[in-house]
Formats: sequence, structure tokens, C-alpha cells
Amino acid sequence: MGNCISISLQFDAIFSNCYQFTVAQATYVHNLKENLKALEKASEELTDVKNGLVRRVKIAEEEDQLACLETVQRWISRVGALENEVQELLQTESEERNRLCLWGCCSKNYKSSYKYGKRVLRKLAEVTDLKGKGIFEVVAERGPIALVVEVLDEPTVGMEPIFDRVWTKLNEEDVRIMGLYGMGGVGKTTLLRKINNNFLNSQNEYHVIWVVVSKDHTIEKIQNSIGEKIRPSFGEDTWKNKTSQQKSQDICNVLNRRKFILLLDDIWERINLVDVGVPLRNTQNGSKVVFTTRSKDVCSRMEVDKQVEVKCLPWEESWKLFEEKVGNEALSVHPDILHLAKQVAKECGGLPLALTTIGRAMACKRTPQEWRYAIQILKNAASSFTGLGDEVFPLLKFSYDNLSSEKVRSCFLYCSLFPEDWEINRDDLIYKWMCEGFLDECSDFESLQGQGYTIIGSLLYACLLEEVGETRVKMHDVIRDMALWIACGCEKADHTFFVKTNVELKEPMIERWNKVERVSLMKNRIKSLSESVSCPNLSTLFLQRNQLLQVSGSFFEFIPKLTVLDLSDNGSLTCLPMEISKLVSLQYLNLASTSIKEFPRELKNLKMLKYLNLDYLRNLNVIPEGVISSFSRLQVLQMFWCGTRSGEMVEDRVECGSELLVQELENLKHIMTLGVSIKYVTALDRLLTSHMLLNSTQRLFLHFESTWQFLNLSTLLRMERLEKLFLLKCSRLEELKIDWEWKRREECSSHVPSPPQCSTNDLFLSLREVRVHSCPNLKELTGLAFAPNLQLLKVNKCPALEEIIRLEKLGDAPEEVKCLQPFLKLEHLTLLRLPKLKNIYPKPLCFPCLKDIEVDRCEELKKLPVGSTVTKMRPDLKIRGRKSWRNKLEWEDETTRDAFLPCFIR
Repeated sequence: MGNCISISLQFDAIFSNCYQFTVAQATYVHNLKENLKALEKASEELTDVKNGLVRRVKIAEEEDQLACLETVQRWISRVGALENEVQELLQTESEERNRLCLWGCCSKNYKSSYKYGKRVLRKLAEVTDLKGKGIFEVVAERGPIALVVEVLDEPTVGMEPIFDRVWTKLNEEDVRIMGLYGMGGVGKTTLLRKINNNFLNSQNEYHVIWVVVSKDHTIEKIQNSIGEKIRPSFGEDTWKNKTSQQKSQDICNVLNRRKFILLLDDIWERINLVDVGVPLRNTQNGSKVVFTTRSKDVCSRMEVDKQVEVKCLPWEESWKLFEEKVGNEALSVHPDILHLAKQVAKECGGLPLALTTIGRAMACKRTPQEWRYAIQILKNAASSFTGLGDEVFPLLKFSYDNLSSEKVRSCFLYCSLFPEDWEINRDDLIYKWMCEGFLDECSDFESLQGQGYTIIGSLLYACLLEEVGETRVKMHDVIRDMALWIACGCEKADHTFFVKTNVELKEPMIERWNKVERVSLMKNRIKSLSESVSCPNLSTLFLQRNQLLQVSGSFFEFIPKLTVLDLSDNGSLTCLPMEISKLVSLQYLNLASTSIKEFPRELKNLKMLKYLNLDYLRNLNVIPEGVISSFSRLQVLQMFWCGTRSGEMVEDRVECGSELLVQELENLKHIMTLGVSIKYVTALDRLLTSHMLLNSTQRLFLHFESTWQFLNLSTLLRMERLEKLFLLKCSRLEELKIDWEWKRREECSSHVPSPPQCSTNDLFLSLREVRVHSCPNLKELTGLAFAPNLQLLKVNKCPALEEIIRLEKLGDAPEEVKCLQPFLKLEHLTLLRLPKLKNIYPKPLCFPCLKDIEVDRCEELKKLPVGSTVTKMRPDLKIRGRKSWRNKLEWEDETTRDAFLPCFIR
């Protein structure tokens, strides 16, 4: 019996399990319809949760620049995969429903329905579970900082050479701070973008941080820009609530642990990197700062290790850029357009911003007439050209607005009165500014020049002027157009400038002058000023470089405020009307290089005159007595090469170059700068006794027809500002000498303690230019050995000249003459018609600054005092001379000869 009971219990268990299994299978089939509905609903709800989460992630990524959490990303991926599985399962839904029978309690294919129902129930459980896990309070966070973020930029044209140069310098170990400076629109930002993006391909593991600074920056704005790129661990709310000092410390802590490149675009003033938190000077890991600015002065204030000027493009690159913006279709539609397009491109002066703007504007022009009109507009009214007045000029005007004062801004606008590409003499510009009232009153030349050069320097540093050598500046064409746009009121009604230069005008367009303050008609073809003009506000009138034959008296009657009048370089103008005396406000009068033969006595009435230029008035032999001395306020008088042509003496007239003229000059108590021509020894002697005239003499023209056999240059030593010396037709003159005993006597008489040794380097420190012409008995110019800063020496038609520097003439000179090195600053050497000249200097000289040598009709000159090292220092040296002379030259060795052969201009 016991065995029977055991068998019965086992059968009951088996039966129970089979029953439960059968019921479960039946449930899969019986509940299939309900489970499918539940799965569809749960799947839709899961999709809604996923879509909402995706939207939150997108907002976080796009607006807050955050990165999606990995857990969120994995959940979204799992949902996507599950959605596909559910969709695949539901594709056979209708087929499985059709198999059901007996009101869904059974199936025509029980096995298939069972398997399908089981899969539905499992997917329902997965959907429900995944939906429950889709609750995220935070979906994104700040991700790891990218070392370099690419900055979008357009393709560049012509900037490859300067980029290569900058990139090379940037990688030098000793360059920690680099400044890129240049005028607005020249491509500084483009260059900085190229630097940024080049680090994408660089193997240097720099963290590159790009910050746009701009004019209205603050330290905190810069800190926030840097913070966005380096502070994933700072916390948004915490960072916002910190002080600038706390942010500085945070930035410093992060950057101290990194090798970084900080790129600062468009800075206008010095930025204290310590205040920002940049630890550049304390790090030894090679971190660097590169910035762009429009001001060279900012580079100095930022204590850069390297500064690079970004200049306008040269012509070939300019044309490539312009051609690209215009397009081949527009350039090839008519055979005349290509030539005209190059003229338009040249008006842009190589400025990429102008080339791009004008190129795009011209891309739709298809006729030569449109291109010719564009050239006319660019020359005469550039601000009305499409894109210049509303895009280019406002951007460039930021540099003007950033100038330090209204005085400097006025001085800048004044430069636009000169023609395009005009090289403006610095001193002449300063004298005009002085008379216009832009500069403070000065009692000495050094203060005036210092004040003027400081303003010019600020304009140069702001890249609003360009330097042309030591004495001249110029204004870029587009900058000039911008200045005229400002000066003419930026399209407002208050036009104050009327400028028509170099446009072939034959009439002065006086009807346009009524309300203006400044008129410039330089470089035109105006022959006559005959009309009466009523200009109550006119203060400045530039008429130089015209073809003036006459100026009527009525022209000057109604210009009461005229302060500056420039009539220079009108070679056919022979006289002035007496009515010029009505210009009672006139302070500046320039008559240089005209053919005026006499002055009206009424000129005495110009009591306000501060500047008078009579340079190169060779026909002005006499001046009415008392005219020059009546200019009691005169500070600058230029009479260089004035009255050199002989003429008859007239009663009550003062001969130019005479002792009487010097006597009148002595009455000019405020004279600061003097250029004077001297004809007589007595006049020179009187000039040398006047301390005031000695201190003011800047240029001296000697035209002696006397018995003087030598000129003692020692007598000129007290002319400490003497820059230019010209000897013309000094018929008896044989040599220029230095009398050392005279110099010692002068030192003793002046009660100034003499140095232990008399230095040869402190003699003619200011002398820059010496010209000697038609001195038939002159044999040598030894005294010029003591002009250490001489830049130009020209000797012409001196048939007796044998040597330039004769060493034996220095026998009485101090001991240090033995190591004398003359002509260290000489740039230009011209020797013409010197048939007896055998030697320039007996020893080889280094000539470190020499640019050109010109020799003609110097048959005895067979050796140049130059060694082969000169060509290494001056690879651009040019030598002009006839082939017959060149073939006779003797060289120290073949190496020297071979080094100089490429220098000769054939």
C-alpha cells in the first residue's frame, strides 16, 4: 500500500504542473488581443517620453552648449531599438488575430498563436520597464573641453606669405606675446582665424582659446569668454556670482595646468593679462598670447616680444582677390572690361575689405559704361559707391573715433586735403597745423616739432597714416576717402571740406565754396583766379601745382577768415595783387617755386603772418624795404635759393642775400626756423653774429662771388640745426676746412668747459644734405668727414675737384681722427662732371646705409672706396655710370668685383 500512495502523489504533482503550464499557454492565446492593445499603448507612451527627452537634450546642447549624459544617450538608443522590435512584432498582428477562434479562447494554429502571444507579453514587460527607467532630472552636462574649436572663415587670397611668417615666429621659443597690427579691413582677423584653425592639424597639444575683445570690452567680459572655454567644473550659477578677482584666480588655476594659446581679436588698448587671470609670464610650458589691434602703440603697451604689421596686399594678390569676387563671367563679357576692372581694383589700394566689397558690387556690371562710371565715382565721390559709405567707412571710422582728442582728429582730417598717394612733408604739415591753431603755442622749434611729431606718431601708430622715409608720410587711398566722408559730414548737410584734387579742373568751381571752411584744388589745370568770391567761413585754400598765370585783386576781397594760402609750384605765376593785403587773418603763405619777381609793398599789412615760404623764387632779387621786418609774428621764413638771379638794384629795396636782408631778419624776434640764401661774405659774417638767427638756421644757400678761397666750416658749427647746405657758383672757393684752433677758441669764449678730447662726432650732427654745384676752383671737401649723419652728397660741375676727403688735410685734427669712419649714414652719392676727381676716400668704407651711387663724366675716378661687405649689407645697392667708366674701374680683388657687378644699372 505504501508504494501505491507514493505513485499517487507523484502523479498529482505532474498533473498540477501540466495543468498550470496548459493554463499559461492558454493565457498567451486567450489574452492576446488585450496584450496587443496594451503593447501599442505602452509603446506610444514610451515614444512620447523619448521625444520629450530628446527635445530637452537638444535644448541643452544648442542653447547651453552642454553634452548629453551617456546614461541618457544609452536609454534613448535602447528605446529606438525596442521601438523597431515592437514595430516588427506588430506587422503580423492582423494575421495572428485572424487565427483566433471561439471568441479568442482558442486558435486555428495553437502553437503559432502561443509563441506570438508569449513574445507580445515579453515586449510589453520590456516597454513598461524601460518606460519606468526614463525619468531623468538632468539630461546633459558640460563635456570635455575641445583643445581647438574650428573658427569658420572664408578662403583667403594673398595672405599665405605673412601667415607663414607669423606662424614661424609664433613657434619661436622666446616669443610669448605677439601683436598683429594694421589698418582696419587689412585682414588681421582673417590671419588670426588661420592661426586658430592651423592648430587643428598641428601636433602641438595647445589649448587654443579664441576671444573677440572689441572696443567696448571689460575685464569681466574677457574673463567670461575665456571661462566658457575652460570651466566645465566651475558651475554656471557659481561662476556668475563670483567677483572679477575670484574669476581671475579660477582662470589662473586652470591655465597654470595647461599649455595654451590665447587669441585676442580686436583690442584697442592695453589689457592687463594679470587682471584677467592669464599666467603667461609665470608659466614655463610654452603658452602664448596673440592679439590683433589697429594700433602699433597697443603693441608697445602690451610689451610684446614680436610685433608684425599686416600690410595691404601687393598688386598681384590684390588683383587675384578682386578677380575672385567679381567673377570670370563679368570680366569676360566685354573685351574692355578687364582693363577697366584693373583700374577699379587699383583704387582699393590693396585693402582686402575694399577689394571684397567693391568686387562684389561690380559682379553684376556687364557694360564698359558701368565700369567707367564706377571709376569716376571712386575718384570723386567714393562714399556714394555701393558698400563703401555703409559698410567699409563706418568700420574704418572706429580708428578715427578712438583717437585721443579732438585736436588729433582735426589733424587727421586735415591730411585728406592732399591728393591721393601724396607724400606729405612732416615739417610742412606741422607748420600748417600751427597756423590753423591745431597746436598749442610754442616759443621754440623743438617744442613745436615735438608736439607735431607726437600727433603724427599717434596717427602712424593707429595705422591712419603711412610712413614714407624719415621726413614724409602719406594717407592710404581708402583711409583718405573715409576721412573726406567724415569731413564732409558723413552725408549730412554740414559739409566743411571741398576737395577736388588731380582731376584736370580748369575752373575753380567757386560757386561751391560758399559754406565750406577748407578748399583743396591741388594738381589741376586752373590758370586764373579772376572772380570775386564771398566765403565768410573759408580758412584754408590749397592751390599748389596748378597752372596759375594770374590772381586778380578782387579774388581776395571777401575772404576775411583765410588763414592758410598755398600757391606753391605754380611756375607761371609772376606777381601778386596788392589786394592780398586784405587777408588780415592770414598766418600761412606759401609762394615757393613760383616765378614771382616782386612783392607789393602792401604785404606789410599781413601782421598775423607766422609762416612765409619764398623758396626757389630765383627771380625775386629785391624786396621792398621793411616788408620782411614788418612780420613781427613770423616764426618760419624759408628763402632757400631765393633771388639767385642777378638783377638791377632799386631804391628802397632790399637785395636778397645781402647784409641789409640779414639786418631785417634780426628784427624777427619770434623766428624759429630759417632757410636763407647768402650772396655776400659780409652778409654771412652778420648772420654768424646773431645768436637768434644761428639757432634758427635750418638750410643755408651760399652763392658767393667773392675772393674767398676756403670756407671754414667751423664757423657754421653754431648752426646746430643746420640740415641742408648748398654751395652754388662760389667761384674762388678751393676747400671746405675745419679750423680746430678756432673751435677751441669758441669753446673757451663761451665759458663752457672743454672735454678732455675734442670729439669729431659732435660737430655737424644735424647736417643731412650737402650739394655743391659749379664751384670751378674747389679741390676737396674734407670738412664733410665730420658730418656723421650726412645722408645725401651731390657734387656737380667742379672741374678742379681731385678728392672728396683728403686725409693729409686732417693733420691738425684730434687723435681720434685716426679711426674716423665718415659717411656711415650716407644713402645717396652723386658725382657729376668732375674730370679731375681721382679719389673719394683713400681707405675702404663700409657704407651701411648706401642706396645708390651715380657717377658721370668722372674719367679719372678708377676706384670706389667700397669692399665686398657693402653688397652684403645693402643687397639693393644701385650704381649708375657709363659702361666706359665701369670697365676702367679697379677692384681690390675678383671677389669684390663679382660682388658689385650685379649692382650696376645698364
